[in-house]
Amino acid sequence: MLLHLSTWAEIEAYLKRSTTVVVPIGSNEQHGPTGLLGTDWLCPEIIAHEAHKAGDILVAPTFNVGMAQHHLDFPGTIALRPSTFMLAIGDWVRSLAHHGFDRIFFLNGHGGNVATIEAAFSELYADASYRGGKSGFALRLKNWWDLQGVQKLAYQQFPTGHGSHATPSEIAVTQWAYPDAIKTANYAPQIAPTGPIREASDFRARYADGRMGSNPAQASPEKGGELVKLAVQGLLEEVRAFGAERAPLAAE
Repeated sequence: MLLHLSTWAEIEAYLKRSTTVVVPIGSNEQHGPTGLLGTDWLCPEIIAHEAHKAGDILVAPTFNVGMAQHHLDFPGTIALRPSTFMLAIGDWVRSLAHHGFDRIFFLNGHGGNVATIEAAFSELYADASYRGGKSGFALRLKNWWDLQGVQKLAYQQFPTGHGSHATPSEIAVTQWAYPDAIKTANYAPQIAPTGPIREASDFRARYADGRMGSNPAQASPEKGGELVKLAVQGLLEEVRAFGAERAPLAAE
């Protein structure tokens, strides 16, 4: 079930059987010469939308702009400051919790988001702690590539040149879902350099075409489909387990 394609009455009815919701979250940033700018939000959205077809889960609209300041010297990147990102996450959670959702599962597609999302979670829990009460909700963050078996499969598919940004696995997922948007390029070098991540000008100087340690030319829609299928299974299992946890309000 997709929240944005539902009515308020349908969501009210859904809450009677489940108080768990999945929020795809990512970033709109450069992904090398052939990677789509939306790769990091498209991947979790693709997986979550396929999962809702296979299981009775609710998927919220995708949070598609994240913490990507280091990519800002590449045209098309849109980024939020960590402080802005945290405030926005807080309001998403408070809005969903206001309706009665007490299990909010963030499926993430951008490694650069992780520290800020976890800090936002800490702030939300701290609000309750300093009040001496309970938050009334539980939050979980999971990167799509960390779902059961997915990273192992990716390294089997791409034993060399997988890298950490503009990877063949994430580009393969978008190729599977959007075959009409597949791009090609001559990569030089074939496998990109890797190193630290700092401010935007430093990143552009170190990684001229935007890749980090990767060779996206290995990507294919077929490999992307294999990754999506496995990730869907992993997501449904994670969401079921998360939903089955005892609600904080029921704790002794």
